[in-house]
Amino acid sequence: MTDVTGFGPKDGGGRQDWRAAVLLVAALTAVRLVVLFSSPLELYPDEAQYWLWSRTLDFGYYSKPPMIAWAIWATTAIGGDAEPWVRLSAVLFQAGATLAVFAIGRRLYGGGGAFAGAALYALMPGVQLSSLVAATDAPLLFFLGLTILAYVALLEADGRRATLLAAALGAGLGLAFLSKYAAVYFLIGLAIHLIVSGRARAAWTPARAGAAVLAFAVILAPNVAWNATHGFATLHHTAANAAWGGRQLFNLPELGEFALSQFGVFGPIPLGALIAGLALAAMRRRLSREDLLLLCFTLPPLLIVTGQAFISRANANWSGAGYLAGAVLVGAWLVRWRAKGWLVAALAMQAVVATLFFAVAISPRLSEQTGLGNSFKRAKGWAETTDVVLRRAAVEPGLTAIAVNNRFLFYAMSYYGRDAFTGGAPPLRSWLLTGTPENQAEASAALRPAEGGRVLAVAMEGNYRAEMEGDFRRASGLEIASVWLDAKRRRRIEMFVGEGFAPKPRDPRTGRPRPS
Repeated sequence: MTDVTGFGPKDGGGRQDWRAAVLLVAALTAVRLVVLFSSPLELYPDEAQYWLWSRTLDFGYYSKPPMIAWAIWATTAIGGDAEPWVRLSAVLFQAGATLAVFAIGRRLYGGGGAFAGAALYALMPGVQLSSLVAATDAPLLFFLGLTILAYVALLEADGRRATLLAAALGAGLGLAFLSKYAAVYFLIGLAIHLIVSGRARAAWTPARAGAAVLAFAVILAPNVAWNATHGFATLHHTAANAAWGGRQLFNLPELGEFALSQFGVFGPIPLGALIAGLALAAMRRRLSREDLLLLCFTLPPLLIVTGQAFISRANANWSGAGYLAGAVLVGAWLVRWRAKGWLVAALAMQAVVATLFFAVAISPRLSEQTGLGNSFKRAKGWAETTDVVLRRAAVEPGLTAIAVNNRFLFYAMSYYGRDAFTGGAPPLRSWLLTGTPENQAEASAALRPAEGGRVLAVAMEGNYRAEMEGDFRRASGLEIASVWLDAKRRRRIEMFVGEGFAPKPRDPRTGRPRPS
């Protein structure tokens, strides 16, 4: 068992520890790259949205900070716009996050606990998905890991090195905020740790605090400026995701569903070990300094998002910011408890889940046999759907635009029709139900009367087709097409040609025309 009293690196094998961690990360990264470049799965619409953002680099976007767009720009500049290159940064960010987990664990607990934590993190079910999808979670976890690592090192340092570590902490936190605003959980955890730990308070001199704040401000300032000039669109969207209005509040089924989903995100045994460790600590009323530090960064996201799930709703991944520190803690606890059997069982179970996920990603037909078909339907059929619309557009003379009424369809067509739209196809536009933009597609590419002379209008699943038709002086040529996603599921689109676009004023809450 590793000594866990006091801060500082413990003797855990030196370079041999790191060699084992690097080999683990290299092996998993190699497997993920093979899966990534072998998978026939298409981009999810959100991934296509981030790709579209990456075509025009900026310091902010409608619903997310800019890091994901910057990362996609970098990888596609190297390899082109095919799906694996759009997603490549996720593999690299998660590889870096795993090494950060090991480095944190080694400083706090030594090599054995550190490797256990890194292995638990690397095989976490939620990380498998995150490593193969272009999304904001992977860069958040990478930079959050670096930020926590800098903080752990700062607590041990003094003099000029401590000031440099404080600046590194601020810079890492700024980059985490540029990835996803859930980085705010680090600030909450830091505040709690400062309250409960005298050692933590003693580590922050005015010079160190100033260095951290300055570095953080320099990194984040461009995004703050972008938000200020765009009506704080990203912040408003983030707040709207909480959905505290327009829904039934205080929902026990949502709470139960979210709680169960966390066993699927972190893994049944690791989450069970975390709960057991909390119960033991409560009974003993005692925590080591290392455990206390990590709990400050593990519990706030879990408790806050659980509360959010009860009040309204919460996606399973919203608590993900807590599991990086949580993996370090659970790995150390299992080693400390000499629970080798449970650790091996946890790693074996999560390795099986990872293998199944990789197999399904390479051969999506397996998803039907394993009952996971519905989970992958949003990554299927978008290229064919785009082709159906573009084929209809090609036979319609004099089109001034193609207008769709669904943001998922807009982003998917932007990606899968990229060659057509740069090669002379009518411009792709978004039809607004309420007359007020509710997403970036509607804000940046809304159909205007000047482009509404002769429009191919596309209603996803037929939704709001009547309202779309009502916004044109003449509608004709209705066509209903289906794209099969698998043996049971299909996507339906309804297309017609609208002439003389003259949108009616609508109630922004209901989308219904206002009385004249």
